Amino acid sequence: MIPYSKQAITEEDEIAVNNAIVSPLITQGPKVVEFEKAICEMHGCEDAVACSSGSSALILAYAGCGINESSIGIVPSITFASTANALRHLGAKVVFCDVDHESGLIDLQSLEESLQSVRKTTNFKNGVITPVSLAGRVAPLKEIRKLADQFEMMVVEDASHSPLAWSDEDGVNVRSCSCEWTEFATLSFHPVKHVCCGEGGAVLAKNKDLASLPRRLSTHGIEKNTDPNRPWMYEQLDLGWNFRLTEIQASLGISQLSRLKSGIIERKKLAANYHRALSDYPFKDFIGLPDIGDGHSLHLYVVRFLEPLMRDKAYHFLKSKGIASQVHYIPVYKHPYYKNQYGEIEMEGAEKYFESCLSLPLYPGLAEADQSKVIHALSSFLEEQKR
Repeated sequence: MIPYSKQAITEEDEIAVNNAIVSPLITQGPKVVEFEKAICEMHGCEDAVACSSGSSALILAYAGCGINESSIGIVPSITFASTANALRHLGAKVVFCDVDHESGLIDLQSLEESLQSVRKTTNFKNGVITPVSLAGRVAPLKEIRKLADQFEMMVVEDASHSPLAWSDEDGVNVRSCSCEWTEFATLSFHPVKHVCCGEGGAVLAKNKDLASLPRRLSTHGIEKNTDPNRPWMYEQLDLGWNFRLTEIQASLGISQLSRLKSGIIERKKLAANYHRALSDYPFKDFIGLPDIGDGHSLHLYVVRFLEPLMRDKAYHFLKSKGIASQVHYIPVYKHPYYKNQYGEIEMEGAEKYFESCLSLPLYPGLAEADQSKVIHALSSFLEEQKR
C-alpha cells in the first residue's frame, strides 16, 4: 500500500537517536535546549518551547494567552480536532467560523461576523483566534491581526502544516511561525509532518516574556533554582502538566530539522508532477487543483472533486489499487462531542470543502513509479466516471 504520507528516517537520524540513548541524560538535558534554539533560528521567532505533541503545544499556547473558563476561542471548522480540543481542556467556549470552500483556509468575512456576534451575545473576559495554515498554505495572518486588535483578541497560529511557509498579503511578506502577526504559533512533529520526532511539538512565541508561562506549564508549573543557597529548591507556581520532550526525541528533531528545507523542495517537485499530470484532460473537468504559490510548504497535496459523491468513490477506488489517500478534515462541529456541546451546526464553505477534498500521497521519498501509479489510477477512475 502506498501511504498518503510517512516519515523519512536516515542513517544520520539513527546515529543521533543512538547517541542520545547512551548519553547520561535521556530527558531534561541539553538536546532539548539545542532543538529549541534551532527552531528559533529556522523560523525567525524570539523563543520556542519544545513539548510532547502538537496538541500539548496548543494547550500551552492558549494557556500563555490566559485562556480559561471565562474565555472564548474562534477556530476554523476545517482542522484537526486538537485545535478546538485544547480550548475545551482549558474550559473555554469554542466558536466555529467558516472557511473558503476551495482552500479550506479561514474565511475572513465569517471570522468578522463571528467576532461581532460573540461581542454582542457573550460576556467573555478574553479570547483567542486560531487561524490554521492548512496543508502548508499560510492563513491570512496580517488581516487576522487587524481583526484581533479591533476586537481585543490574541492570535495563535496553528502552523502544524506550514513550517517555513510564507505568503504575500498586499505586498507584505507574511511568514508562518515567525510570530510577527501572532502571539504564538504551534508546530507538530508527528511522523506525517515535515519534521518527525515520533511524537512532539513546539510553542513558538513572539518574545521570551510570552514564552515563560508555557515553558513553566510544560513541566508541572514548577520554577527551579529559586534560592541560590539551596539549589535543590523549587516552587510550583501554577497547575501545569508533564508535556516535556525527551532528549531522544529532541535529538531526532535536530537531525530532521537540518533537512527541512530540502524536504520542502522535494515536496514541491512532487507537487509539480501532480500539477502537470492533473491539469490536462480528463482531469480538469472533474477535479480542482490546489493553489500552490512559491511560499507553500506542501504538507498535503489536496485535490477537490467537482461532482457530488465522486470523492468517496475515488477514495475507495484508489484503495482497491493499493493507494492510500485521506480526507483533511471532517468539520470539527460534526463530531458527536461538539454536537452535544453546541448543537447542530452547518457552514457552507466547510461542507463544500469537506465533501470534495482528498489528499493524495505526498512525502519525501515517494518513488517516481509510485507517484505514476497514483496518477494512472486516478486517470482510470475518471475515465470510468465519463461512461
